[in-house]
Amino acid sequence: MKLSELAVTHHFVDLPGLRMHYVEKGVGPIVVLLHGFPEMWWSWRCQIDALADAGFRVIVPDQRGYGETGKHGPYDLDTLAGDICHLIESLGAERRVKIVGHDWGGAVAWHLASLRPEHCDRVAVLNCPHPAVMRKALLSNLSWAQLKKSWYMFFFQLPLVPEYFLTRNDAELMPRTLKGASRDRAQWTEDDVRPFRDAILRPGAASGMLGWYRTAIRDGFSRPFSPPAYPPITTDALLLWGNADPALDFDILVPGTEAYAPRLKIVPIEGSGHFVQSERPEEVNAELLRFLSTTTGTS
Repeated sequence: MKLSELAVTHHFVDLPGLRMHYVEKGVGPIVVLLHGFPEMWWSWRCQIDALADAGFRVIVPDQRGYGETGKHGPYDLDTLAGDICHLIESLGAERRVKIVGHDWGGAVAWHLASLRPEHCDRVAVLNCPHPAVMRKALLSNLSWAQLKKSWYMFFFQLPLVPEYFLTRNDAELMPRTLKGASRDRAQWTEDDVRPFRDAILRPGAASGMLGWYRTAIRDGFSRPFSPPAYPPITTDALLLWGNADPALDFDILVPGTEAYAPRLKIVPIEGSGHFVQSERPEEVNAELLRFLSTTTGTS
């Protein structure tokens, strides 16, 4: 798919401490789609039309550090979730909306649903562990298997070197990164990848994107024995997981999530890698529409 083929409306909004870019399509209840690393709003190109055609108002921001949104920190989860809360408030419609997040966008979605429930009607997460489960796997109940899969997070702590590798030669590493974490690579044509390459080449973008990892690791090691408290999510939650993800192990990072989201439904997507919404859009769209269209239970 080419960028020009997806008919969306582009907006900029001045939030507290951040100028944010987002795209919009459709009319109806609001669904906010949150991308992860190393993408931007284009991450959801296969979902926007399906959700808009089903009667949703689809809001897809470039998160802090990405795309056309401001590139300055801080990049802690509380700030990042606060950005999305401010965005929701700026829309002037529902106070509580449906939140969908992939990868780091999933971490923001988990955090927001737990700690800012006044803005979350229901939450769906794709291939991202709950932050408390991920913290246990990497710090307290150390999983060497997951630690090895997460080697890149520690490489990203180096100054300047990761930025160089991510941006050199017209961001040539971008298609390799996207394809390398995918089982089905048919969706990764040059037209699909080009917007991500252009986005990371924007001034300050590579450092902004890496800032999420640098902050997470720094904060984790600065207080290893005092993890943040996450109240149980009281609304309905859905966890979609491409179980051939080479970076995030289903068996290590999914069990135990129910403790943080008692009304959780877990749906493995067999044979899909990390970028499940691009690899298996029909299955993902069907699950999202089924989940988002049902009536929310009492929270």
